[in-house]
Amino acid sequence: MDRARDTALQVLQAVEEKGAYANVALAQALRRAELSDQDRRFVTELVYGTVKAGGTLDWILRRYVNRPLSKIPSMIRQILRLGLYQIFYLDKVPTAAACNTSVELAKHYGHKGTVAFVNAVLRTAVREPEKAAFPSGRGHGTEELALRSQHPYWLVKRWVKQFGFEETARLCEFDNAQAPLCLRTNTMRTTREKLLSELAECGAEAVASVWAPEGVIVCKHGALDRLVPLQEGRAQVQDESSMLVAHVVAPQPGEFIIDCCSAPGGKTTHMATLMQNRGRIVACDIYEHKLTRIEDNAHRLGLSIIETQLLDARELGRKYPGRADRVLVDAPCSGLGVLRRKPDARWHKQPEELAGLPALQLAILQSAAEAVKPGGVLVYSTCTIEPEENQAVVKAFLDEAPDFCMEQTGSFLPTAGTHSRDTLVQLLPQRDGTDGFFIARMQRKR
Repeated sequence: MDRARDTALQVLQAVEEKGAYANVALAQALRRAELSDQDRRFVTELVYGTVKAGGTLDWILRRYVNRPLSKIPSMIRQILRLGLYQIFYLDKVPTAAACNTSVELAKHYGHKGTVAFVNAVLRTAVREPEKAAFPSGRGHGTEELALRSQHPYWLVKRWVKQFGFEETARLCEFDNAQAPLCLRTNTMRTTREKLLSELAECGAEAVASVWAPEGVIVCKHGALDRLVPLQEGRAQVQDESSMLVAHVVAPQPGEFIIDCCSAPGGKTTHMATLMQNRGRIVACDIYEHKLTRIEDNAHRLGLSIIETQLLDARELGRKYPGRADRVLVDAPCSGLGVLRRKPDARWHKQPEELAGLPALQLAILQSAAEAVKPGGVLVYSTCTIEPEENQAVVKAFLDEAPDFCMEQTGSFLPTAGTHSRDTLVQLLPQRDGTDGFFIARMQRKR
């Protein structure tokens, strides 16, 4: 059996059946499987590509089977998706190889009937690809875009209404691009210039971020376990746009800061670094295992001022009334600005989920505001591009909080640019070339 494809299949099954995150399951599988660098890259392509194309692959699969997909055993369904992805999307993989290796996988995980089924479906797809032609022409534009760009139809329809067709197409194209590894320099231990040199010595190709002064974009690298500066705490994995949030909070050495939805701790540790590890940060979350991740990151980076606390952010105001110099609310959100980094997330989102989030976000923001001392700062951020979760939540909060005033958020960004004069900062992937992020900075009146 082909080890690379079998490894990819195991990851796909973990995502489907156990609800595992594709990136986490893939990293774990690659650690276990002793594969060549070439096979590691192939497994990564198979996993991310098949997961990303999930709904579109199912649409294609329905063109070749006459039974509900739910009636197909889960592992066989994954084998078919994996095979169809290679047939329709990987030009460098011979169709015979895609079919034959899928049949071998079916022999291992199924029985004679499922082996024959997999063989028939995939070979029919090779002979009759026209059956899977996407609908086109007048009245089918949005549906075709959704299928072609491998996004849910309801989401593409929503974005077309918000941004227009052409801009939505660019947004979907961005989501499908390979996301580079972003690192934040731990300036307590090194400089960005030294980090870039050290990464080069590790065989990685990296450039400085134009958005964040500590940011490094790693365009090419091997296994993360072999990136010495990352393992030894001179760098932290953190998305480029996410690094802007701590700069907008602008914490000062000696202050008391609360990060009320802090896991996994990228922004928390960034604030601690900006504070030169002097002062106090309380990092809260509702999941104990996530607090452990914050503690591990802080320890690896050599930061000692972070205290983790198991706490629902909606209780923050009662616990710390008027005590914090600055409070960060990096609110739970739909995550629709970072789909490039989470290829499986697009298929797990539902319109009902988006409708329910603003009430929770507002409740957290209102509670967090109670913890801010007079003259203190409150920052609200999300990794989504949906106005209902961003601008609308801030407006609803300010309408009911006369003791808070809006500040010019863009003026606190670390580098001058198109958003420097923005009252509310909304980064959009299709316009800014970075992950979608929203940041708003408010101050409590004295």
